[in-house]
Amino acid sequence: MADGRTRRMVTRDGVRIEVIDEGSGPLLVLLPSAARDSEDFDDIAAAFARAGLRVLRPQPRGMGQTSGPLDGLTLHDYAADVAAVIEDAGRGPAVVLGHAFGQWVARTLAADRGDLVRGVVLAAAAAKSIPPALRETQAKCIDMTLPDAERIAALRVCFFAPGHEPPPSWLAGWHMASHRSQRAATAATRREEWWTAGSVPVLDLQAAQDPWRPRETVDDFRREFGADRVTVVVLQDCSHAMMPEQSDKVVQAVLDWIGGLSGSVA
Repeated sequence: MADGRTRRMVTRDGVRIEVIDEGSGPLLVLLPSAARDSEDFDDIAAAFARAGLRVLRPQPRGMGQTSGPLDGLTLHDYAADVAAVIEDAGRGPAVVLGHAFGQWVARTLAADRGDLVRGVVLAAAAAKSIPPALRETQAKCIDMTLPDAERIAALRVCFFAPGHEPPPSWLAGWHMASHRSQRAATAATRREEWWTAGSVPVLDLQAAQDPWRPRETVDDFRREFGADRVTVVVLQDCSHAMMPEQSDKVVQAVLDWIGGLSGSVA
């Protein structure tokens, strides 16, 4: 295929999945955070493609041209959508990067279909226990009926480090029906079915100012999953949003880690 950005459809069991596809080389799949679509990855996707990767961005259900049931799902259904995209590309296994909620889907995919996954990047993975007040503030970020000023203040708390203002695109681009589906799917899935991401290598890519990941939890996944599986990289001067704050550092950290994977072809 040409190296330029294209869009195509992948189908499975009545689900139609829009895939943004660019570059050529080993597969890298990018999965967005809760209620957000894959357009958030435009800049880093282009950078990864320039670095010699084929970057696939499946749009989650209810976003872009992707269509399929939103009710009665589990994280396994969302992971199966991604598996269909990797199988359709015919060049797996893939490195799968999930941002925030996206890394839950990535971990589920690795647990369910380890044959399709070379490794998982947990980008801004939250700690196992989160203060309820933080989730209440996040709800304000998503609620587009609130005044912009109130939502911007909430975005500063939940997603952006001091000195980094939320871009205008973060006031838009929230998909509420999909968000409700994602929350219900998470609640319907037992944590032990996906938490450890199977047995694949893991990059735990953290933001130093992320309120969802207190610094005392910096080594939690290494202790829980095994130091031989988990590489920890902490990016300074960014918070939970991570990508719009430190896109170059995100890209470099991921490329460095991919380059060190056993049998790497990147």
